[in-house]
Amino acid sequence: MRKIYNISAVLMLALSGSTFSHADEFSSCVLKLQQQARTEGISPSVVDQVLGSVKYVPRVIELDRRQPEFTETFANYLNNRVTASRVSAGRALLAKHQKQLSQLTQQYGVPAQYLIAFWGLETNYGSYLGKMPILDSLATLACDQRRSRFFTKELFEALRLIEIHQIEHQAMLGSWAGAMGHTQFMPSAYRTYAIDGDGNGHTDLWNSVPDALASAANFLHGLGWQKNRRWGREVKLPENFSFENVGTEKRPLSQWAAMGVSTTTGAPLAELDIEAALLVPAGHKGPAFLVYKNFDVIMRWNRSYFYAISVGYLADRIKGAGVLHVAPPTDAPRLDVGRIRQLQEKLNALGFDAGEADGVLGSGTRQAIRAFQQANKLVADGYPDTLVFNALGLGSELAH
Repeated sequence: MRKIYNISAVLMLALSGSTFSHADEFSSCVLKLQQQARTEGISPSVVDQVLGSVKYVPRVIELDRRQPEFTETFANYLNNRVTASRVSAGRALLAKHQKQLSQLTQQYGVPAQYLIAFWGLETNYGSYLGKMPILDSLATLACDQRRSRFFTKELFEALRLIEIHQIEHQAMLGSWAGAMGHTQFMPSAYRTYAIDGDGNGHTDLWNSVPDALASAANFLHGLGWQKNRRWGREVKLPENFSFENVGTEKRPLSQWAAMGVSTTTGAPLAELDIEAALLVPAGHKGPAFLVYKNFDVIMRWNRSYFYAISVGYLADRIKGAGVLHVAPPTDAPRLDVGRIRQLQEKLNALGFDAGEADGVLGSGTRQAIRAFQQANKLVADGYPDTLVFNALGLGSELAH
């Protein structure tokens, strides 16, 4: 097998703490995957001819270690995805596909603007579906220790797609992580939720927009979308707000109102019997959001706060809403893998449990930051701003 290693991939793997997989190690892994695939009932021809021909792609591992949801600031992430041009294009497509979208909303309970927003976030409305061979990507990730079990399952689902839908494996192109089509379905989602939206008797998420939109509606419905409910909303926090309540724990709207949380105009929150969590993805200087059950549904599509907020915000803008009342600050330090890893190591050394120093800014790391902030009389919003880096003695090393 031809080696296509490069220096950036080697450096990224060194940062992540993973071992580099040589050709013979990958070949051995593929043999094991073939044995497992046979025991799971995948046809011998697909196992031998298709799975037996996969290639290792170091670029996939490199991209896995620097996903933008975990390495970009919220301002960069949001501003690069919810743009004026994307909002304008989304509104035009909302009108163009109005008939089908109305039918899908009636059948599945998912408002049209969300379907368009997912389409916009995933592939910029089909302008870029990805060019990486899906099976090579999935096999590469299945043979990587970080999430081997998950990607092995997705690899086998992709092989079953070839059997069931008679998809030519050479035509299965998509993202580095194995997502496919206009709405970037992973193979398991494709197998479970992809449906025929144009009535031609076939399901094709690469070449049929009606199939992609119908499948997205079916997927969100299957994930538990609540009809007639929003994803969330931007809110206004009172001065001297206690940020210890920020996070994924949901509380009744009445409790948030009692804490002084209001709409962005200062009006009282609606008196509805629903629960919400409060998120401040850019820290206390940025926008605050109350998020509801449908936010959790979006998170099941992509487990990133940044992504879920961007989908909801883009949907609101497509429907006619204005820009955020509080713009996310653009002067925050960049959160690359090396910086977050140093942050985690320092927090752990000081007794603030950030978990494994993996360079990913997850919920455990944010909780450790919040505890450190409280101990050092900083605003305890769980956000790694410049004050946190400086207080940890990492400011000069991590200047941006």
